[in-house]
Formats: sequence, C-alpha cells, structure tokens
Amino acid sequence: MLALTVAPGTKGSARLDEVAEPDPARGEILIAAHSVGICGTDREIIDGLHGAAPPGGDRLILGHESLGRVLEVPAGRDLAIGDWVAGIVRHPDPVPCASCAHGEWDMCANGRYLEHGIKGLDGFAAERYRLDAGFVVKVDPDLAERGVLIEPASVVAKAWDQIDRIGRRAFWAPSRVLVIGAGPIGLLAALLGVQRGLEVHVLDRHTEGPKPGIVRDLGATYHSGSVEEAGSADIILECTGAPALIVEALHAARPNGIVCLTGVSAPGKKMPVDTGALNRELVLENNVVFGSVNANRAHYDQGALALRRADPRWLDRLITRRVPLADWATALEHRPDDVKTVLRFGDL
Repeated sequence: MLALTVAPGTKGSARLDEVAEPDPARGEILIAAHSVGICGTDREIIDGLHGAAPPGGDRLILGHESLGRVLEVPAGRDLAIGDWVAGIVRHPDPVPCASCAHGEWDMCANGRYLEHGIKGLDGFAAERYRLDAGFVVKVDPDLAERGVLIEPASVVAKAWDQIDRIGRRAFWAPSRVLVIGAGPIGLLAALLGVQRGLEVHVLDRHTEGPKPGIVRDLGATYHSGSVEEAGSADIILECTGAPALIVEALHAARPNGIVCLTGVSAPGKKMPVDTGALNRELVLENNVVFGSVNANRAHYDQGALALRRADPRWLDRLITRRVPLADWATALEHRPDDVKTVLRFGDL
C-alpha cells in the first residue's frame, strides 16, 4: 500500500512509498484512509525541524489529522464497517506518569508520550492503518468529509475547557474574546467562542482572500491591524506563536482576564520586553497566562460536538484545497489563500 513518509531530521525527504500492510498488533480496528489534514507541524517535520521515527526505523509515516472509514472491527464494539472515524493522535507514555495513567495524556509530565505522524508512531497518511478502539473517535455521518477537522477542533476544545476551568477560580462574567490568527485553529477557536454566546473578534494580517468573509459569516468581527487596534478582551487565544503578538496579547488582557497560548514559537527570537511593567499588569489585574497543546479523548468528543453544532456550509469553507494523493507534493505547499489543505486518499 502507499504512504507518505519522511526521514525525520532530513529536510526535503518526503516521498510516496510502498509500505507493508499494518500489523494487526498495532490495533484491532482496520481503517481505510479517506483524507488527512496538512498543518504547520507537518511542514516542520518535512523541513527537518521536528519529528521522530518509530523505534528501530528511520522513516515516519506522516499525518495526524485523520478521517477514515472502518474496514474491519471485532464484534462488540460500538462501530460498524463503513463508519466514519478519526484517530486520536497522542498515546500515553509506557511508564506511565500520573497524568497519562488518569487518561490525560495531553498533560504528560515526563514527555515519553507517542504521537501518530509526529513522534514515535506512524501516522495516518497511509492507505490503511490500525488503531485500538480506545483511540478511535466515531464521526457523525452528517459531518462526513468535514470530520477531518476533528483533530484541530479537539485542540481548541481543550483550550476552551481549560479557560472554563480557570474562570471558575472566582466570579467571572467574560463578554469579549480576541482570537489572534485566522488559521484553522484560530477559526475553530472563534467558532467555540461564538457557540458560547460571546462577542468574538479575530485578528489576522490578511485583508483579502477567504478569511475575512469566513470570520464575518461566523458572526464575529475581523481585524487586520494591531492587537491594540483590535482592543482588549476578557479571553485571548493566541494562535500564531509570533513572539511580538504574544507580548501584545499579554498587555491586551482585561483585569481578571485569561490568555491562552496555542501557537508554538520557533526558538531564537529575541526582543526587548519591559518585564517589570508586564509583571505589574499581570499581578495587579489577576491575569492568568497558560499554554495548551494536544487533546485527550474528552476533548475529541467536545470538538466533534462543536462541529456537529456548526453550520456545515461554514465548515466547508475552512477546507480550501482537497488534493489527490498523486499530487501530494502540492498539498504540502502553503499558498496565500489556504486555510486548511486536505490530502485525499479516496472513498471505500
């Protein structure tokens, strides 16, 4: 069967390979790949900046944003042949740490977790793959091909879950949300804010292309200037990882505000920051700043629910390119009008 593979640490090593059928020991459920979403993490791995092959191997099958259909499933499972499914990316470490043992592998404390298509586990960009039932998320048939958005939706569902928990530290009545970045994570973060009945503002650098219209049609307000021009907010989700925007986001939080950082920054960027003034603001205004990454099963379920509640026509606009497997190299390009690019493996 065909799979998109890479040699982690070697820039430009991505290629379409013929690989062996998945070993039944890898999972009791056999899944036929339908589509795989492409994100910045995939491009970092292809550029040799990130990623780790499975033990004993030198190549990694890419793909962590998955959608497939069940080919084989044991009796007694809440799945049937032909069901749409998504795979959970992270697996707990083998020790395990206290968090992983509690089913919260997204909060792994010792870093020994594994991740499909990223760290130590082959990904979902193969014609067929296997998973155990505990790492399979059933996709509502009404979502169908939109189910490829479940993994990024799980990431923002976790971020909002943490925001909700932190907000309960005291009486808090947030009204205004600022999302920085209108990529898939930012747009889905905005979706969950609108679903909570909050006033949502989205800041991005694009003035043309699909993003401004996607934001407006969600019922949110689009900004293309500075964070200061977009205004202060009770909740800020920073989804770019750009250091300058992160600092601006910290200053833009209202008293008792919460800033969630979801973008991963590249190291080496240095900039002058008045740490004393920033600390004074955070302390005197009771602000909370936290980072959030990945998701556990509860967040996948929450993300799937948010997608089911969304306007399907709006979700369709997030997927701006669907690329057949034969043209895989073009799927890895980042084009100015891209929101989410999906690599298609085809239906059953």
